[in-house]
Amino acid sequence: MSNDTSPGTSSVDNKSSDPSYGVPGHSHSDKDLLKLSLGAIGIVFGDIGTSPLYALKECFKGHHQLPVDDFHIYGLVSLIFWTMGLVVTVKYVMFIMKADNKGEGGSMSLLSLIIRGANPKLSRWLIVLGVFATALFYGDSMITPAMSVLSAVEGLTVIEPSFDSWVPPVSVVILIGLFCIQARGTESVGRLFGPIMLVYFATLAILGAFNIITRSPAILLALNPYYAIHFFVSDPLQGFWALGSVVLSVTGAEALYADMGHFGRQPISLGWYWVVFPALTLNYLGQCALLSADHEAIANPFYFLAPDFLRVPLIILATFAAVIASQAVITGAFSVTQQAIQLGYIPRLRVNHTSASTVGQIYIPSVNWVLMFMVMVLIAMFKNSTNLANAYGIAVTGTMFITSCMMGVLVHRVWHWKAWQSIPLVSFFLLIDGAFFLSNVTKIPEGGWFPLLVGFVVFTMLMTWSRGRHLMAERMRQVAMPIQLFIRSAAASAVRIPGTAIFLTPEDDGVPHALLHNLKHNKILHERVILLTVKIEDVPYVDPHYRASMSSLEDGFYRVIVRYGFMEEPDVPLALNKIEQSGPMLRMDDTSFFISRQTLIPSTHTSMAIWREKLFAWMLRNSESATEFFKLPSNRVVELGSQIELVGNNGK
Repeated sequence: MSNDTSPGTSSVDNKSSDPSYGVPGHSHSDKDLLKLSLGAIGIVFGDIGTSPLYALKECFKGHHQLPVDDFHIYGLVSLIFWTMGLVVTVKYVMFIMKADNKGEGGSMSLLSLIIRGANPKLSRWLIVLGVFATALFYGDSMITPAMSVLSAVEGLTVIEPSFDSWVPPVSVVILIGLFCIQARGTESVGRLFGPIMLVYFATLAILGAFNIITRSPAILLALNPYYAIHFFVSDPLQGFWALGSVVLSVTGAEALYADMGHFGRQPISLGWYWVVFPALTLNYLGQCALLSADHEAIANPFYFLAPDFLRVPLIILATFAAVIASQAVITGAFSVTQQAIQLGYIPRLRVNHTSASTVGQIYIPSVNWVLMFMVMVLIAMFKNSTNLANAYGIAVTGTMFITSCMMGVLVHRVWHWKAWQSIPLVSFFLLIDGAFFLSNVTKIPEGGWFPLLVGFVVFTMLMTWSRGRHLMAERMRQVAMPIQLFIRSAAASAVRIPGTAIFLTPEDDGVPHALLHNLKHNKILHERVILLTVKIEDVPYVDPHYRASMSSLEDGFYRVIVRYGFMEEPDVPLALNKIEQSGPMLRMDDTSFFISRQTLIPSTHTSMAIWREKLFAWMLRNSESATEFFKLPSNRVVELGSQIELVGNNGK
């Protein structure tokens, strides 16, 4: 196994101004809009679609319990409605989703989009914010499956209270089965997601409308923001505490932006405006109409919406929806991890492709099993959805607040809005997201510490890996020999043998360590020597026509740069086969790939703390083989080891 950082890989090389960069690798212009909207309903809205299972119940029975009376019922449903309207509709659908990075969305895409042209000091802070938002996502991806499935299975207690002890083990069995099938891919099963979720949202709407009509039509008055404002004015402290549970109604809002590249902005917007938002609104209103007529229904207002004979089918349907929501967030974790690997924040991990026709269908074993283990830990620790809700909101609100901060930079630096336009809008969203976040801070002792702990651990690892790679590349540049000097001094005197040697190097200048070691130990050079650098650009996709560039040096030496977007899968042999300017066409059976394998030597003079240096060394040892990552033919790869010491300015 190769232990180097990323031999032959250079992280972000900003050439986005070149028209050849950032051409999406897929387009939806020729696909049917309704079909894409159905797919978006099945994948994008799974998380937010399962919020009615627990959001309203937690407002009354959660961390800060509220009296079940008409004043609080009307105030809370008004808060939920306007939270969905302002956060999801206005912030994400109307503004954030316009910030597409060549068609792609998500924290990493937004970060890559807005740091272009930013001054170095601002870029550093933006990178810290973007990476921490990514780290919080991993906490959310652990909590969402546990929360969704527990809430769905808790419907069993509505049928028979004695089933309460069965909820955790049944949830565990369902989730273990879900994680175990990830390796097989979800392409075939995924075709059912859209129709199932469409039936689920239709059920939400029908049950909600039925209870509004039969229980309390007056609940429709709660759509007036007066009730939300009156709730806050009459009892500001309780209103502030309630925000910690109200925000559960918009968990999954980030998925609209993160999955934009798969479906496009228009299909997601269409699904939200015409299906999801109306169905959620009707269901929350229906639950509140039920509570207004029967306060005892607060035990589980979602399942009490249905008549007795429909509760078992509703439990089954809700469980399917919870599994789909969990599947979406697990797939999202795979996608985010792949982006972070490409951008240089996570070591190379084994990435398996589960579909021959769909590029985005990937499976990362290490991420899958870590997520499964942590989900099992969560269920064992918290046991029910009410306890787990205390841990849920902090990751969601933290990510939303960071997105609003990045949105401020976006509208000012990328969209070039005037100050009088951008400051009021951004301040408004920062005020909303800040209030939600601060309300959830009160839950830290009761479970909110979990996603924060996960976030800080992941953030530390991501930043340590990025910093370590930077220091290692810097050190290698310091000791590198200029390539022209090497050719003049060594090429003429060395024995040349037939064939092609390709040396992977992260730098596009200097002599690779593997080349120096090969000459030192074997005393030979191949008749054709290619110095290959793979660069990951800060755009999702690179036009295949501009994939590779080649420059001829002299005496049979060539410099080749292969470029990929951070959403693409590197395939070095495929890219090399398209190069025709370096002499005869490359034949894999006549080509050898040389990879340098670095071993880290501990140093007291590094610019990282010693514990971070040890962490980086551990991550370095356990990174995935460059041979598999770049799809190199394993029988044509030669690995040459070297030792390197991280030396830099003193500091942490």
